[in-house]
Amino acid sequence: MAIVCRFPSVHLPASVRADNVRRMRRTLLAVALLAAGCGGSDRAPDEDYLAVVGVAPRSVAAPTDGAITLRFDRPLRRDSATAQSLRVFGRWSGPAAGTVRFEEDDRTLVFEPLSPFSAGESVVVALSQSLAGSDGRTLRPEGYAFSFWARSEPAGLRFEEVDRFSTRPSPDIGARAYGGVASDLDGDRRLDLAIVNEDSADVSVFLNDGQFRFRRGERAAVGRRASPSEPGDFDGDGEVDLAVVNIADATVSILMGRGDGSFEAARTVAVGQTPRGIAVLDADGDGDTDVAVASFGASVVTLLSNDGAGHFLAGPGMDAGIDGEWALAAADMDGDGIMDLVVGGQQSQRIAVLNGRGSGRFERGGTQDAGGGTWMLMAGDLDRDGREDVATVNGRSNTAAVLRGDGRGGLEAPHVYPIAPFGLASDLGDMDGDGDLDWLTSSYSGEWRLFENRGDGNFDLRTLLRAPRAASCALPFDADGDGDLDLALIDEEADEVILVRNVG
Repeated sequence: MAIVCRFPSVHLPASVRADNVRRMRRTLLAVALLAAGCGGSDRAPDEDYLAVVGVAPRSVAAPTDGAITLRFDRPLRRDSATAQSLRVFGRWSGPAAGTVRFEEDDRTLVFEPLSPFSAGESVVVALSQSLAGSDGRTLRPEGYAFSFWARSEPAGLRFEEVDRFSTRPSPDIGARAYGGVASDLDGDRRLDLAIVNEDSADVSVFLNDGQFRFRRGERAAVGRRASPSEPGDFDGDGEVDLAVVNIADATVSILMGRGDGSFEAARTVAVGQTPRGIAVLDADGDGDTDVAVASFGASVVTLLSNDGAGHFLAGPGMDAGIDGEWALAAADMDGDGIMDLVVGGQQSQRIAVLNGRGSGRFERGGTQDAGGGTWMLMAGDLDRDGREDVATVNGRSNTAAVLRGDGRGGLEAPHVYPIAPFGLASDLGDMDGDGDLDWLTSSYSGEWRLFENRGDGNFDLRTLLRAPRAASCALPFDADGDGDLDLALIDEEADEVILVRNVG
């Protein structure tokens, strides 16, 4: 038996209006779920929850078109496997459409994606508390989540520039491009660019034709000094949405994607003063995507709880046990199937782990020296031991650092690397296609550095790319669909995006 748990892509002539496409997609989803008998499930007693006993893949080089397998301690109730109880999201490709089948007397659920994941992207699989066994017992209230990285093809780490374009609304108006995402914004399975601009207080969209040519799309207004951003599907409609932090306004803008490369007017949520870091995760196990924000001025982390329709309610600020909460990432640091928060402190120069406990609750874990004042961090399995590690850049400390995870929520002492002054961004991706994660740092003083992973989480400086003026961010993504990772390099003073192809 197979059921559709995410609506498939619909390919229609360009003359068909985007709103008709969206209605047809939603109709396909509704019909598929109805035919499969997909409905809600009764709440289970407080004991003997349905349990996950195995998942695959867990690697940093999973096949882009491979199946996702989840094994349980008892047979599943098939009608509880719905679009709400199982969500698969590629950080660049967006919500995954796919079919579900049951094996091993319904103890195993296999999700087959209808389209490949984008090369080299991270993928999060989230199960909600509504998934149930045949005995009526549901998954624990915390839900269950895990992540993996899709494989990228071998490449020579030689880069050639193929294009560059301005993020400015007009030549005489500065934008200060500072961050962004590379996601499929118009449903054509090509990765587009959404670049966040501090000074022009907007997001500029560039749509990909698949041949390293990007045409300018619409601009979406956000708040003042907009910067950190993360993609998600916040209302469950299958389109890529965007959460953007507005530093000067102490707010977050939620941009709901229309599926045609444009966004609806921003929904605004207030958070603590001077927000600097953002992460997306299902923090309460209800099947929708919440947002967490680190606020330097208030020295707190705030959880924005999603009502399932993309409307968010800010909870009370959480003290991570460090000073000057700045950088933020979500990852399962202790291997319990619940996403945790990794928080970097600018003033204390330490990194803390907030352990997820479900229902939107987090508990303080340990802290570790960051090797400097953390500006941005990312999590990933850098040494391929099955545990999440952390790679950080440390702003005005002019250092970057790798901190190995111990699998229990703790971090080992940092291995510090020198970088050019004023490190702003830390990005991960398998740039050479050898099955481990390489590391890119961006420095305001004018360069991007690519560190090649030896395979064990130790890195060698391989490539140095000069910025026109000030390197603010690097987006590793498969721009031309050939399976290896290219780069969009963002310069915040020149207001340029420089596209470089990974060749050789």
